[in-house]
Amino acid sequence: MATNPAPLAAQVDAIGKTYFAYDEQVQALQDVSKDFPAAAITTIVGPSGSGKSSLLRILACLDRPTTGSAVVAQHDLAHLSPRRRRALRRTSVAYMFQDPIHNLLEYLPAIEQLDLAARLRGRVVPRERQLELLETLGMGHRHDHLPVELSGGEQQRLAVACAVVGGPALVIADEPTAELDSRSAELVLDAFANLRSTGVAFLLASHDPQVVDRTDHLLRLERGQVSESW
Repeated sequence: MATNPAPLAAQVDAIGKTYFAYDEQVQALQDVSKDFPAAAITTIVGPSGSGKSSLLRILACLDRPTTGSAVVAQHDLAHLSPRRRRALRRTSVAYMFQDPIHNLLEYLPAIEQLDLAARLRGRVVPRERQLELLETLGMGHRHDHLPVELSGGEQQRLAVACAVVGGPALVIADEPTAELDSRSAELVLDAFANLRSTGVAFLLASHDPQVVDRTDHLLRLERGQVSESW
C-alpha cells in the first residue's frame, strides 16, 4: 500500500542567491533544492562561506532567492511583498539565535515569555498549556524565573518553548548549542526531538557533531552548492 509523503513545512527548488556589491557579484547559493518535512529535524552543515546564512535568511522570510522557488508554510516567497513576508514570518516562522539570552526579554519571567510569544504569533494559548510545555522541557519549576536567574541551557530550552508555542510551521535555530556545555546541549537537543510530535519542523544550522547525530535529515553545502543531502 502506498503511503502519503510527509507534509512539508518548507521547500526550496533550484534556488540561487546573488548579492551585488558595487561592480561585483557574489553567488551565495546555486541550484539548491531541499524539502523540509514537518515533525522532523533538518540540519544544515558546511564551512563558513558555504551559503548556510543565506539559506537561513530565505527560509526565515527575511530575503527572497534570486532564482528558483522557495516555499514556506505553503506560501511561495517570490509572490509575496515585503509586508506579506513579514506577516508570514510573524505567524509561521520562529528564529532562535546562537546566544541563549538574545532569544529572551530580560524583564519577563519564563511563563510571560511564552504568553508574549504566542500573542505575537496571533495565537491564544491557555496558561495551562503553557505550563505543560515548560514541564515537558523540564522547566516547570522555573516558570516564574527571569532569564538572568536561569542557566544558559535553561535559557535555550525556554527559547525552544517560546519558538514552538502557538504552532509555527518552522523553527530555525542558528548554532543552538554553540554557547552550551555538552550536557546542556544534550537537553536542548532532547527538547527539539520531543517537540517534533507537535508537527513543527526544526531547521538547525550547526558545526556541532552532537547536533548532526540527532538529526533526521541533513543538507551539506559547499561554496553555495549541495554536496550531500539525505
